[in-house]
Amino acid sequence: MDPRKEFGEAGESLAVAYVKGKGMHVLDRNVETHFGEIDIVGEEADEIVFIEVKTRQNDEYGHPEEAITATKFRHMKASAEAYLDTYGLEKRFWRLDVIAIRVYPDCEPEIIHLKAIDGPAGRC
Repeated sequence: MDPRKEFGEAGESLAVAYVKGKGMHVLDRNVETHFGEIDIVGEEADEIVFIEVKTRQNDEYGHPEEAITATKFRHMKASAEAYLDTYGLEKRFWRLDVIAIRVYPDCEPEIIHLKAIDGPAGRC
């Protein structure tokens, strides 16, 4: 397997453990839509939560959350809406989250959970 894919999957597993530890119920992982992949679909209180996970091992390309460009945000939103439509959940409250993970040697991973994002965090 491609080392980058393995690294990304390890980050997603960290994110799943993190949200479960915060009490979120994970409904789905790695859901493919016509608009892109949804990394994690969760449920918290009365909301469906669509989570994009970005994992980095250095800051060479910026902080992980900066990878959410305007285009990526549009794809996240369209993917979430497609999921809701597919499963008949259009009337449910929902939000888009980003989990940014920084993994450095000899350190605990740093996890930043950005809830209810409403636009790109990075450059357009």
